[in-house]
Amino acid sequence: MKKIGFLSFGHWSNHPSYETRTAGDTLLQSIDLAVAAEELGIDGAYFRVHHFARQLASPFPLLSAIGAKTKKIEIGTGVIDMRYENPLYMVEDASAADLISAGRLQLGISRGSPEQVIEGWRYFGYQPFEGETDAEMGRRKALEFLDKLKGVGFAQPNPYPMFPNPPGLLRLEPHSEGLRERIWWGAASNATAIWAAENGMNLQSSTLKFDESGEPLHIQQAKQIRLYKEAWKKAGHQREARVSVSRSIFALVTDQDRYYFGQQGKSADSFGYIEADQRAVFGKSYAAEPDKLIKELEQDEAIQEADTLLLTIPNTLGVDYNAHVLSAILEHVAPGLGWR
Repeated sequence: MKKIGFLSFGHWSNHPSYETRTAGDTLLQSIDLAVAAEELGIDGAYFRVHHFARQLASPFPLLSAIGAKTKKIEIGTGVIDMRYENPLYMVEDASAADLISAGRLQLGISRGSPEQVIEGWRYFGYQPFEGETDAEMGRRKALEFLDKLKGVGFAQPNPYPMFPNPPGLLRLEPHSEGLRERIWWGAASNATAIWAAENGMNLQSSTLKFDESGEPLHIQQAKQIRLYKEAWKKAGHQREARVSVSRSIFALVTDQDRYYFGQQGKSADSFGYIEADQRAVFGKSYAAEPDKLIKELEQDEAIQEADTLLLTIPNTLGVDYNAHVLSAILEHVAPGLGWR
């Protein structure tokens, strides 16, 4: 049994072929797709966060709305860039969204990927400490976020408050019990995957990672996951870790599928630079008739190592078509791989 979710980047543009012409279209359709996905039996609705782009950026209103309109589906992110965040305010927002959804939040955080503007986090009022890199700033903020999610009092109460205080130091409110154990770290390297395990976070691994061996993505990613699991065991955490990988997978079962994605099945992993000094490996898309797709996916080592698979979706094609994409995987592919 494998959990299967979708991952949406939430694009919009005033393009004649897009169903998402505006930000409002994307937000409302994201809610509708989560509702439809739950009805289909999909396990998770996840959303990317990108600032300064015509994509989803402020996740908590969206996650809260989905939580209020669904009952079972996990809701989450992949990922929130911690360089842009106030960890304490984020604790309040995340806890509220988790309470609205009755404990279904699975929040993916990370240092974040290269953004649309140079050092965009500075426009949000943040900058690294002296001698600190922006990546280190992101990890520092992540640790503060994790610490405050525990619900332990840390703030000195006012002796003359507007409302009576409970005894002792005060914590942030609202507090959502258990959310601390449902935080995921998006790791692009082996080292940060190990760091995530040491700090008790679940692991998200994307359709790209830093190239550390020259091997195909799925092999490098599988090695990353195994290193993460070893570090988790060594750290002595009492709960079982979760690991997700993202993939672009399309079962070609209609002429429309073949028109949209028939050529993507011929793609292969590629190597390039997402930063000036950082080479990365980018995973291929899977697109084929179900029988062929099953055989190809059986060879993906990273999918085998993960307990959760996030299917990247073409959100601009609208709710109905994306529901069809997800349904085709559940009906024609998942049973043949033992995922269902």
